[in-house]
Amino acid sequence: MEYIDFDDFLKVEMHVGKIVEVEAFPEARKPAYKLYIDFGEKIGKKKTSAQITTLYKPDDLIGRQIVAVTNFPPKQIGKFMSEVLVLGAQEDNGTVTLLEPNAEVPLGTRIA
Repeated sequence: MEYIDFDDFLKVEMHVGKIVEVEAFPEARKPAYKLYIDFGEKIGKKKTSAQITTLYKPDDLIGRQIVAVTNFPPKQIGKFMSEVLVLGAQEDNGTVTLLEPNAEVPLGTRIA
């Protein structure tokens, strides 16, 4: 394991957002969804792709609060521009469980 110092950690901006729209992403190399996430007034709405099709159906994701890194540069994934990185716990078999607050919090709340 490589250690980082606390100042490096503080550079990573993680915020709570709410998934407001989900689309299939058939062009992705691995099964994935396109997620549209509302992070509140300050950050706004952002989009990303996520390989979370094993545990989640689109209807299960709408309205769910999640945690995402919001200060990575946008990344082109095929014809889709990903703007944030949704966080999840990935098992050895590749299954991803989304990280989410255990109680409703204001959109855009920073993870500390």
